[in-house]
Amino acid sequence: MSTPHETPDLTPPPPDALDRARAVADAVLFEGYVLYPYRASSAKNRMRWQFGVLVPPAATAAGGEHAEQRTDVLLEPRTAHRIDAELRFLHVRRRTVERLEADGSYTEVPELELADRVLVPWDEGHEERVRLHAPLGEPTAEAAHARTVTFDLPPAVEHEPVLDGDGRTLGRLVRRRGRLSGEIRPRIDRLPGPYRVSRLTVTVHNTTEAPPAADGDRQGTLPHSMIGAHLLLALDGGRFLSMTDPPEWARPAVAELRNEHTWPVLAGADGRDDLVLSSPIILEDHPVLADESPGPLYDATEIDEILSLRTAALTEREKREARGTDDRAADVIDLVDTMPEAVRERLHGAIRGLREVTGEEPAPPAPPPAGPDRGLGLPDGAGHPWWDPEQDPEAADAPATVCIDGRTVGAGSRVVLTLGARRSDAQDAFLRGRRATVEAVVGDLDGETHLAVVVDDDPGTDIRRQQGRFLYFRPDEVAPDEVAPDEVAADLEAP
Repeated sequence: MSTPHETPDLTPPPPDALDRARAVADAVLFEGYVLYPYRASSAKNRMRWQFGVLVPPAATAAGGEHAEQRTDVLLEPRTAHRIDAELRFLHVRRRTVERLEADGSYTEVPELELADRVLVPWDEGHEERVRLHAPLGEPTAEAAHARTVTFDLPPAVEHEPVLDGDGRTLGRLVRRRGRLSGEIRPRIDRLPGPYRVSRLTVTVHNTTEAPPAADGDRQGTLPHSMIGAHLLLALDGGRFLSMTDPPEWARPAVAELRNEHTWPVLAGADGRDDLVLSSPIILEDHPVLADESPGPLYDATEIDEILSLRTAALTEREKREARGTDDRAADVIDLVDTMPEAVRERLHGAIRGLREVTGEEPAPPAPPPAGPDRGLGLPDGAGHPWWDPEQDPEAADAPATVCIDGRTVGAGSRVVLTLGARRSDAQDAFLRGRRATVEAVVGDLDGETHLAVVVDDDPGTDIRRQQGRFLYFRPDEVAPDEVAPDEVAADLEAP
């Protein structure tokens, strides 16, 4: 990790002021960094860097990407006197592999085999940080200019020897870094009106004058680009307003904000509003990483469980190439190879927030949730429905029976699923005309009545009754079953 670039006259951010959001920010920074199967030879890993790419200005016309991003947020300063910001991005380091020849010279080669890995050419992403401290003074042109932070990363070449198990030199890795310069420009404007609220605008510019050979060539442009660029903003003594769910009085002001190629969300723990993550990937307020996640897998479009199982199935040769592709890919291989079975089982899924923990004794089994969706209710650990209308004080009262076509229908009644013309679910083709037994008449929060049923010829009927996992229909979607029970049995036995 590089040393943060800071202007010498800026006070560094308070300790750990931004650390709370860095774990989530890392997921943004390394989104799609290296995809399964984690090898440079994979077609998926030949077109990289899709998010938050800020290219040199001369490259914007050819590649359809941008040279700057703009973040607009609202804040209430209160006792605040400063804003701490941190720009984070990846800087491409183009790595080639060279073999040591007998005469002491080096020759570039497509791969170099070691006992535990196969080294291949690759574009590494090196994390960079640029920090600034902006005082909350009166907004003037001079003050805005004084707050602007510029940075310049000059071109460089690094060599790393490659040794075998006995310490003998086999070759070397050569890393080349292109010039990259940019600036961060914050501006604070007090908004008119009765509310003491200000607009903070932070623009990030790539100001690099890339060599002419890079114009129109994305691969040639990437070493001069900011990859996964995002901002962390911390307010000392005030609060940011949510852009996705602002207070009612602030909605007109939020509607006038301009966020370009990035989106700011509250990034602190729930209840905290002094930290913002402005990300090129749209997130919700207070994003967190799942507790079950065993570590970064860098392929966030995949499910961790599937990705881990696929990675475990790689051949030893494929794992050696993955380890030689990138150190982060090597970490993924090692993570999966050493993952305890208990951790692997946690990846299968989790249910959160289905019932508030009150410390009270669990209620006895109650009728399952009602609603127009006839999907199966998810049981909690006790096998009870995930929503209990008898325990909800706002739940509507439901009658014990309903009248359908002049007949009383309640628990134990037999019905035929007629559904209706408005139904468009493909499952309707399998349910229409089927006979079912009513288990309960229930009401939802909108005051509508529904019938909880099990299909008579469903082989899992007993289990569904035990778990309270029923299908739900409105009274006008069923009809009383006028067929005698023995006729129903004969229908079920018919081929």
